[in-house]
Parts: sequence; structure tokens; C-alpha cells
Amino acid sequence: MGKVIVGATMSLDWFMNDRHGDVSRLYPDLQALRRTEMLQEEIQTTGAVVMGRRAYDMAEGDITDYEFQVPIFVLTHHVPEQVAKGENDQLTLTFVTDGIQSAIEKAKAAAGDKHVMVIGGANTAQQCLRAGLVDEIHIGIVPVLFGEGLRFFEPVGNEQMKLERTRVFESPTRTDLWFRVVK
Repeated sequence: MGKVIVGATMSLDWFMNDRHGDVSRLYPDLQALRRTEMLQEEIQTTGAVVMGRRAYDMAEGDITDYEFQVPIFVLTHHVPEQVAKGENDQLTLTFVTDGIQSAIEKAKAAAGDKHVMVIGGANTAQQCLRAGLVDEIHIGIVPVLFGEGLRFFEPVGNEQMKLERTRVFESPTRTDLWFRVVK
């Protein structure tokens, strides 16, 4: 069975967006990032995605060009009236309103032997970490400073989590680190 991997991109001072909620400085060239060996490998090994509602809303109604063409499980309190366009035989959307445990279970069933990638939200990632559902953490660090914004890690029950670095990937625009959660 695949792993549950929490993935996030953040600034050097550990923010996932700036004070206005903007993430554009973290992705100066999204097309170049999509061509990297690192992301291509993640695309090939990912069988399902869990994301928070804010990450889903960032697509502004169109997931046609989303890099992960796999089932997506959106954790939300309210199912949107209008669903984003772009679903196909591989990429399907399921809105999960009964919690992170349920979203991860559904994603694991859909992923089969591949990994479940939890992306695009500090809140969703924190829920997974607190519930002990995470096998690995993948952090992309971009050399920009925001000064304030949304932090990925908040000290709420994760202080005693033991991590083991397993991999480092360096590119001209970012450094990616992988950690195994020691259970």
C-alpha cells in the first residue's frame, strides 16, 4: 500500500503565502517546476490527492491542467454549488464533509498501491499530522521571505513528532526536503 505524504511549498521563513494570501512568489515558473524530475516522479507515484477547500478554490473553477490527473478528495464543510470543470476518466472530484480520517480512507482506497498526496493547505496538513495519518512530509523551500502570512507548522501537538530526513532535491529555484514520520 502507498504512503500518505503531506506536501507543501513555503518561503524560507516558513510561510505558505504572504499576508494577502498570495502564493505567486512561491511558484515563479510553474511550467518549469512541472518539468522537474522531482515533480514528474511524484505525479507517477501518486494515486489520489486530498486537498482542503481553499486549495480547491484556488483553481477558480478549472482543474483541466492540474498536474495530478488522479481522484481528488476535497475536505470541506460545504459542497460547492458549482463544481470545477476538468473532470475526466482519471481526475474525479469527491467532496468529503465528514472529516480528515474519512478523506484519507477514501483516497487510500482510490490510490491502491500508489501514494496519497495531501496538498495545498496548512489546516488540512495539520489535521492529518494531529490524527497520526502521515507517513512522510515533503517540503519545498523557495528562497523568498514573506515576513508574515500563513505558517505551515503551528505548535499544536506536533512538537514531539520525530522525523527522519530521507531525501534532498536541489534545483535553481527551490530546495525540496523529504522526511519520514517515525512512528
